[in-house]
Parts: sequence; C-alpha cells; structure tokens
Amino acid sequence: MTNKASQVMPFDLTRTTHRFDKSSNGGVEKVVVNDPADSANEELIRSHLSKEAALFRAGDYSDPTMIHGMDMPGVKELSAGAARVSVDFTEVDGGAQITYSSTDPTLVSAIHAWFDRQVADHGMPGMGG
Repeated sequence: MTNKASQVMPFDLTRTTHRFDKSSNGGVEKVVVNDPADSANEELIRSHLSKEAALFRAGDYSDPTMIHGMDMPGVKELSAGAARVSVDFTEVDGGAQITYSSTDPTLVSAIHAWFDRQVADHGMPGMGG
C-alpha cells in the first residue's frame, strides 16, 4: 500500500502524519509534517491536498482509487453526489487539511466508509480514524 500511496502522494509518508477524523456531518483529512522544520514536505502536502480538494469538489476520486482500488467504499456515492458534499481546503500549521461535510445522511455515511477504508488499507503509524 505504501508503494502505491507514494505514487499518488508527493510528500514523504514516513515524515508526515496523515489522519482521518470522522464528524457527525462528514470528517476531516489532515496531513502534517512530523518535524516543524520540514518545510519541503509541508509545501508538498499543501500543494497535493489543494489539488485533491479541487478534484473531489468535481466528483473526481481517481487518485484514491489508484491506491485503494475501484471498489473503494463510498467513492461511487461521493462522485455521484459531489454537488451535495462540501469539500474545503485549509492550510494548517505544518501542512493542510480537507474538511468534507454534507447534510445528506447517505453521503455522510459514504465519507465515513471512505475514511475507514483508507485508514484500514494504509495501516501505518500516523493514520487515525
């Protein structure tokens, strides 16, 4: 999984912490550097998550499916319901985050299933759910 992930994510996976935290209306994907002085990976994180957020807003979840497979839970629903999912990119200290939210319970469930699959598949330090 790490090899496939490194083909999509340009930042060093061993020098960053990648979290998926669910909320009642969706959740937050957050990636930060482990070392506050690691400005190179911080910029890579911000660039990548900004690009991904734009793709997700358009219903394009192809990058995660390259890592996790086309049968990734939640992707079909999120792609089809993209207009009903808010996808907000924000820079944070040491990296960035994407906040996903919806008032549609089916799409909230899809976000949660999508997060669960990513955490289960990566199975690496720094991943949370």
